[in-house]
Amino acid sequence: MTTSKVRVRFAPAPTGMMHLGNIRAALMNYLFAKQKNGTFVLRIEDTDQERNFDPQAIKITEDLTWLNLMFDEGPGPGGPYAPYFQSQRNHIYEEKALELQEKNRIYRCFCTPEELEVKRERQRMLKLPPRYDRTCLHRSDTEVQKLLADNTPFIWRFKLDHDAALTITDLAHGNIKFEMKNFSDFPLTRQDGSFTFVFANFVDDLTMKMTHVFRGEDHLTNTAVQAALYKAFDAPLPIFFHMPILCNINGQKLSKRDFGFSLRDLQKEGFTHEAIVNYLGIIGGSFEQEVMSLDQLAHAINFDNMQTTGHIKYDVEKLRWMNHKWIERYSPNQLTTACRPFLEKAYDDAKSLSDETLSQLLQTIKTDLITLTDCVAAFKFYFETPMLEKVDIEAVIDSAHLHGLKKIVQENLNLINDHNAFVNTLKKAAQDNKIPLKELFWFVRLALTGKTNGPAIHDLLSMLGSETAQERLQTALDLITQ
Repeated sequence: MTTSKVRVRFAPAPTGMMHLGNIRAALMNYLFAKQKNGTFVLRIEDTDQERNFDPQAIKITEDLTWLNLMFDEGPGPGGPYAPYFQSQRNHIYEEKALELQEKNRIYRCFCTPEELEVKRERQRMLKLPPRYDRTCLHRSDTEVQKLLADNTPFIWRFKLDHDAALTITDLAHGNIKFEMKNFSDFPLTRQDGSFTFVFANFVDDLTMKMTHVFRGEDHLTNTAVQAALYKAFDAPLPIFFHMPILCNINGQKLSKRDFGFSLRDLQKEGFTHEAIVNYLGIIGGSFEQEVMSLDQLAHAINFDNMQTTGHIKYDVEKLRWMNHKWIERYSPNQLTTACRPFLEKAYDDAKSLSDETLSQLLQTIKTDLITLTDCVAAFKFYFETPMLEKVDIEAVIDSAHLHGLKKIVQENLNLINDHNAFVNTLKKAAQDNKIPLKELFWFVRLALTGKTNGPAIHDLLSMLGSETAQERLQTALDLITQ
């Protein structure tokens, strides 16, 4: 398609929450527009009024904003091809349908859904491909007029040229040739007069001057019949990219049953927007550097050499790895802002923490965070006193060392205000009494946090403060005598 500027679009239906397939389509369109200095358009395909979950596309625009996939035209910013809701573009579809009627490229079909199902079932039994048999194309004018006079419901069908062969250009597949004899005359309208997805989608792409159309591999059949529509209007075809379908680890198409399918699920579980778009940008490809920002992705992806496989496996473990890498890159302020909502939801006392205090706390566990929600479990000891029992201590400390260890800690508790002196004195005393240092540190951590692993002892003492740390250590020491 000859044009002065690249134009691409993301065209979701607001019938459910954004999921990984949606996001990848939006991302690839955004990155292509960014790389080519083009225009990224958001268009809402909201013609299914009964199923519309987000009628004003508020959640869709919120999600795109959160992901930093900012669109140039669409609901909100507007643009030269408004409106950007299909439900408001019916007059445009009617105009284009009338043009096709005047060109004698469409005809009325009066077949009922029941009749069509009977035809399909007969074809299946004869092992024939299920296609419309053009019953209504061959009706006489007299017969058509009588059916109209009787108010018989009908739809408009496009009359394909079954002798034609149409070729599209696809970024992944190269030139794809479609023999029109293998396709049915397809509906442009439904019996209620509304227009089908195939037709409305085509008209929008045509009138909004889309130069490239990126969508899932499962839309390839639609592309064949839409190519026939472009030809009927003597319009140049856009270049297509039919993206591989995202599958779970078992090779089945991702569904709401798979973890991470929904963007809201990923947000709830503490995945960062940087990690999500980064992972979806590199999935199925091969990159020397895998951790990349949006700008870096836009430069790194070679749209002239795209993936040709029909399916790509979504690996949540790779996404978790990517998320960990992005958390490592977060500045102290970024991490504080990102983790605070999770901590405040889990612990009321977190709301009173200053940003400075929370930031200092988070830096002690930053390297252990895989997702942002991990901070909740990591800081449970800070907001809730651990409930220790003697058996917890006996499980990790050799019984022969218990009373010697108790004596060492008890005698030096008065040094706890000086964290360095306290820790160094304990270490020397343990060595002198032949108590393994690992058991000493296990005991102290267990007393302070309820776990034997975690932040360094110095950090724990600083985080909890000397008074709280002393109380918890004394509680643990008292258990040993029971």
